[in-house]
Amino acid sequence: NATLHNVGQIKKLDLHIGDTVVVERAGEVIPYVRQAVPEKRSRRASPVEPPTQCPACGSPVEKDAATPYIYCLNPDCSAQLRERVKWFCARGQLDIENVGEVMVDQLIDHGLVKTFADLFRLTHQQLLGLEGIKDKSAKNVIDGIADSRQRGLDRLLAGLGIHHVGTRVAHILATHFGSLDGLTSATVEELSSVNEIGPAIAQSVFDFFHNPAGRHVVTELQSVGVNPTMEVVTDRGQAADGSLPFANQTIVVTGTLTQYTRPLIEEMITRLGGRVSGSVSKKTSFLVAGADAGSKLDKARALGVPVLSEVEFLAKAGV
Repeated sequence: NATLHNVGQIKKLDLHIGDTVVVERAGEVIPYVRQAVPEKRSRRASPVEPPTQCPACGSPVEKDAATPYIYCLNPDCSAQLRERVKWFCARGQLDIENVGEVMVDQLIDHGLVKTFADLFRLTHQQLLGLEGIKDKSAKNVIDGIADSRQRGLDRLLAGLGIHHVGTRVAHILATHFGSLDGLTSATVEELSSVNEIGPAIAQSVFDFFHNPAGRHVVTELQSVGVNPTMEVVTDRGQAADGSLPFANQTIVVTGTLTQYTRPLIEEMITRLGGRVSGSVSKKTSFLVAGADAGSKLDKARALGVPVLSEVEFLAKAGV
């Protein structure tokens, strides 16, 4: 009973409803459907057709030309709002303590949160009207939201849900432009001239900051005092030559970690001058390996690449 979110994969494998499929472990232990088994297909099976409407709001959907994914075109889609806010609050982004998935669902279901900025407008009294929320719980939520105001620009950018902008790209953009206003005023050419920012990323970032929905997000956040800045690094090569522990090193992270999530470890590497890579090669400085590291660990050993445990890595990072 595998669930496929990748419609391109469905079409490529010629899957039918009720098919028997072969599933293998991939990535961060995410099931990947490798193939269908047509000979075991039921006579009553019917082809899986890509949706034409969003199942949540009924709006038209569109396939992204650059990927096999299908997106709802409605910026006010309730399901998109729900997932965007959960992502925004999650540990690798704004890391808002005590605002987990259940809390986000309650806030949206009660109409208290319709934008990211609404989180910062919440009051103690409003929270007391939610099921299961008492005085202390409400205070913890308000305190967690207040603490998140101290997060850097890179964490905010990572939380906005801009296509192609993950933790590392967010950090690169934040330390190059320094502010939301700096990013808003940047042209596609200026964005793509930044080291490691390709044309697709540059266009995606430009489109976000120049379409009405993106501009509204930024304006709303600034109106509630969420407008972080970061020190601009004008020469990344020079900055990497300083006293940072991972300066000019290429590091790969794999396996299951216990003390930090992988995005947080990768963010730490970037902050400390290193470069995160998804594959092991002779140029890899070292591999950080958690439990069940798999093929990357095998390749590192075969190439003679140093392997560090999570504890050893944190010690090297000075944590």
